[in-house]
Amino acid sequence: MELYSYYRSSASFRVRIALALKGLPYDYRSVHLVKNEQLGAGYASVSATQLVPQLMDGAGRIGQSLAIIEYLDELHPEPPLLPGTALDRARIRSLALDIACEIHPLNNLRVLRYLMRDLKVGEEAKNAWYRHWVELGLAAVERRLASEPKTGRFCHGDATTLADCVLVPQIFNAQRFDCQLDPMPTVMRIFEACMALPAFQSAQPSACPDAEA
Repeated sequence: MELYSYYRSSASFRVRIALALKGLPYDYRSVHLVKNEQLGAGYASVSATQLVPQLMDGAGRIGQSLAIIEYLDELHPEPPLLPGTALDRARIRSLALDIACEIHPLNNLRVLRYLMRDLKVGEEAKNAWYRHWVELGLAAVERRLASEPKTGRFCHGDATTLADCVLVPQIFNAQRFDCQLDPMPTVMRIFEACMALPAFQSAQPSACPDAEA
């Protein structure tokens, strides 16, 4: 398998975690988003959307991080990232989507660039935008995790799932932008439990081949 990734891409980070949890080898293909490598003709032939991550598995091409992770989970079911009953799996997907759909789209690179380049928003206002939406979204995730009985050591009990694969990269980005995370003790407890695991450590941005000093 080949994974087209950028070390700071939280969507790519999700997939790297899933691959590491399942112990699956892959070739890392760097696409430097800040340098606009995703917009070049070479990458357009790999991904029509010009987004990362993109997984190549033989003749198969899969985009979108959650679709990639579910594909991996179907082909390599151990350890399961969507375990339990249909209701359990719905809860795990729901938590993942609370982040992937409600938080991440408002603070990814191309949105922040549009704010600054097209709408002429200054650096301080751009960062305020970022913190507002991340803190608002994570507060909702905190309320869920703190109140739902299925929460355990991780987002769903005492084994890592798709929800943890999505939560951890969002916290990395929140920390980069100095978001207020003290009001989210359950979120941060789960984040720390995840980051104690080798799979999460090996997938983090600083461990990537294209990580910058």
